[in-house]
Amino acid sequence: MNRILSTTFIAAGILLLAIVELRAQGCVALRGSGTSCMMPHPEELSADKWIFNMNTRYFRSYKHFKGREEQKERVELGTEVINHQTAIDLTLTRILNNRWSVMIDVPLLANARSSLYEHGLVNGVNNYNERHSMHSYGLGDIRMAVYRWLLDPAKHSRYNIQAGLGIKFATGDYDYQDYWYNVGPDGAKELRTVDQSIQLGDGGTGLTAELNAFYSLNNRLGMYANGYYLLNPREQNGTRTYRETLTPALANEAISSVPDQYMFRAGFNYMTSRITGSLGARLEGIPVNDLVGGSGDFRRPGYVWSVEPSIAYRIKKVSLYASVPVAFVRNRTQSVTDKARSTATNKVNGDAAFADYVINAGFSVRF
Repeated sequence: MNRILSTTFIAAGILLLAIVELRAQGCVALRGSGTSCMMPHPEELSADKWIFNMNTRYFRSYKHFKGREEQKERVELGTEVINHQTAIDLTLTRILNNRWSVMIDVPLLANARSSLYEHGLVNGVNNYNERHSMHSYGLGDIRMAVYRWLLDPAKHSRYNIQAGLGIKFATGDYDYQDYWYNVGPDGAKELRTVDQSIQLGDGGTGLTAELNAFYSLNNRLGMYANGYYLLNPREQNGTRTYRETLTPALANEAISSVPDQYMFRAGFNYMTSRITGSLGARLEGIPVNDLVGGSGDFRRPGYVWSVEPSIAYRIKKVSLYASVPVAFVRNRTQSVTDKARSTATNKVNGDAAFADYVINAGFSVRF
């Protein structure tokens, strides 16, 4: 019984600490894609058929990278792009039996983007040198998924693997608009599409695949692993980026791409009667080339490696949790459009702004 309870708490801790949905640390723009869901064994919570979770994620990105090299002069000169991104994910999981469960995730987003180059830069010359902000608020891309424990939980209380398949709907606005300043005649403002990094959705209907695993070493110490991939077959969503107005060299980035996304995390959990602590590594990013469909048009591919400490506190059927992934590797990789503009003597690699860390906090209720 103690080992079963231990496994329950460890699995619950994984649920709470994996609940952090994909969203990038900056301009490598990952969308809300729901939870990486590791849940307690249903037969161990026989009275509980539902799990409601609310997760809040916030970060501020401002450090620019080309490849793995930080462009420190951007901050020194005050030309950096600053993104403030906040997401609230509302997730409801229905436990069907001891093997199967279904989940729906509804993300609500609030973003702000402050920059110089989008407000007055024409053909590489900024005639105004004024910083302005753009914003986006609203519903993101809703996701639904079904999960199954691959091993019989009644026979494998110490370890198990869970597989999940889902669909991501294009419910978030992917042509959200706000004012660009100093772009019209005599410095007038103009209503245009906001940058891809603060769009509410990506415009594609995607398929998601997940694998989640845990292994209990003893009554207190365990290991976890979560893997997630979003497959977006659509190549581009038709949304104009206006990048070609900044310089004619960016003509091949005039339309927004609909990229795949991925995440992997693994680490260790340590449990007491009410508290579960976790420490692991986290990788998330956008690939240069999608698994299915084309990979052209404008995207900022790249990835972030982070150290991810987390903690969860359980009070009866309510659990509170927080995690702070801290980046130690940030890489803005060369996109398809970068490669198309490159020559034998000039390698083009666009930049992206990344955050130093992300703050995640929320609660989960079983009923």
